[in-house]
Amino acid sequence: MARPLSGTSHLPKRFRIHPAWWVAAVAFLALLSAAGFRAAPGALMMPLHHEFGWSTSVMSLAVSVNLLLYGLTAPFAAALMDRFGVRRVVATALAMVALGAGGSVFMTASWQLLVFWGVLIGLGTGSMALVFAATIANRWFVRRRGLVMGILTAGSATGQLVFLPPVAAIAEEVGWRQASLVVAAAALIAVPAVCLVLRDYPEDRGTLPYGADAASYAPPARAGGGAARRAFEGLAYAARQRSFWALAIAFAICGATTNGLIGIHFIPSAHDHGMPTTTAASLLAVVGIFDIAGTVASGWLTDKFDPRKLLVTYYVFRGAGLLMLPWLLAETVHPSMILFIVVYGLDWVATVPPTAALCREIFGDRGTIVFGWVFASHQIGAAAAALGAGVIRDVFGTYTYAWWGGAAMCVLAAILSIVVKRTRANTRMAAVAVGEKEAAPEGRR
Repeated sequence: MARPLSGTSHLPKRFRIHPAWWVAAVAFLALLSAAGFRAAPGALMMPLHHEFGWSTSVMSLAVSVNLLLYGLTAPFAAALMDRFGVRRVVATALAMVALGAGGSVFMTASWQLLVFWGVLIGLGTGSMALVFAATIANRWFVRRRGLVMGILTAGSATGQLVFLPPVAAIAEEVGWRQASLVVAAAALIAVPAVCLVLRDYPEDRGTLPYGADAASYAPPARAGGGAARRAFEGLAYAARQRSFWALAIAFAICGATTNGLIGIHFIPSAHDHGMPTTTAASLLAVVGIFDIAGTVASGWLTDKFDPRKLLVTYYVFRGAGLLMLPWLLAETVHPSMILFIVVYGLDWVATVPPTAALCREIFGDRGTIVFGWVFASHQIGAAAAALGAGVIRDVFGTYTYAWWGGAAMCVLAAILSIVVKRTRANTRMAAVAVGEKEAAPEGRR
């Protein structure tokens, strides 16, 4: 017999920490562990070039395949989580990341880079990504969804912070193969916790989502049907609304100006200006530090303010930073570069909580799968920018035009964000009202 659903107020004192927070903590660990590879390409491109003579364009192509699959897998991963369960999908994804990173130590030809870096790790990371974060936030939380989405999104940034300096140091001082094995081991660490703690729905733990009203909450209908069919149905539904295309194009620009440009090419570009690789890697890690603060703060702000206005602010600041970057890079780190790192870090994936919130508001129950498609556009943009910036570097001998192109795209993203129509805004207002009622002291209800 299924256990009766309950809120935290009915739990014994020793269990007052709601199970949703334990699930969120393990989800954070999984996202952090999978983020090891996000730190790797920029630090490993120079060692691979020195050993094999592969060009920047060839290595950028492998990263582009990775980013493309990372994005295109996301909507299907959301449907797979609905169909087969979060725990199975996430554990399998982490194993694929480990296989791709570990298997890469045996590479002898550039096509193998496409297999390990591109296909295996792309599919593995794409099967989790931010769709996983959105699934946990939407299923396990009624209150604090924006904050939780911000915290989980910051998991990837924390992974960059944790892994980038040691991966860069190991690659430079010991070897790129040992650095790749560190990434593989990190992906496997989270698997036991995922298997023990993650569950699909709060009802599986005999409880309610965090902040749900026991008197009015009704468990959502469980998904049925094939994952591919559900994913394409979600796309067909969303594609009929202009707001989807505005969100998708803006988020593609987000991916281009983060993962595609700075994430992949900041270290090689800094190296072009005479900056040591370890120094550039440390700067990129500092981006991760401020990204944690920026993303969590963005989640908190998303619960309180119009997500569209937040997006406009984020894209404007990002564009200004990219416009100035060619004059900031030098052999040594100057105060102006520190300012760029701080601003770009605060802005890095601060766009995720408001974008996910808009998908949830506009597309309702389909919001998570639609966000998967919007995230796919994020990675398509990242893939195009990763390859394009590599080609620009090989053709012109400098990354300057890539940075300026990114700045121009940010202006377009800001315009697209403000024109999004919040057709289900009344749903948000009702949710806020429920949240305020739940948060109010007993005497004021």
